[in-house]
Amino acid sequence: MKYQIPQFISIEDKIFGPLTLKQFLYVAGASGISFIIWSILPGLIAVFIIIPIAGFLLALAFYKYNDRPLIYTVENGFNFLTKSKLYIWKKEPNKITSLKKAPTKETPQMNIPKLSENRLKKLSWSLDIKEGSDEQIINNT
Repeated sequence: MKYQIPQFISIEDKIFGPLTLKQFLYVAGASGISFIIWSILPGLIAVFIIIPIAGFLLALAFYKYNDRPLIYTVENGFNFLTKSKLYIWKKEPNKITSLKKAPTKETPQMNIPKLSENRLKKLSWSLDIKEGSDEQIINNT
């Protein structure tokens, strides 16, 4: 039995011609607000108020910033401005002292095993060619 898997689920459906529902509502809102302002205020004053409002609503409908709708950017900016911020930074002195200093009672001396060059070559050779079993590699070292 075959099932159809939905594709392009991140793309909104075009409901009103070439517009999605959100785009249509933004355009209708811009038109309605522009008509109300034009009806109430005198011509020149209305134009200066209509242009920014209609421009913003049309940008919300059609402009994408970083391949995301502009409304997400506006929402994130509003949240950044209104929510409280907590900045914590406390510079702590370095706990690691210089390696050239002699070990003291406060800093225990670490024993670092030394690997001779001959033994290192032998180990790398056995790992590179994977000759023999793991037991042979372990026994040879």
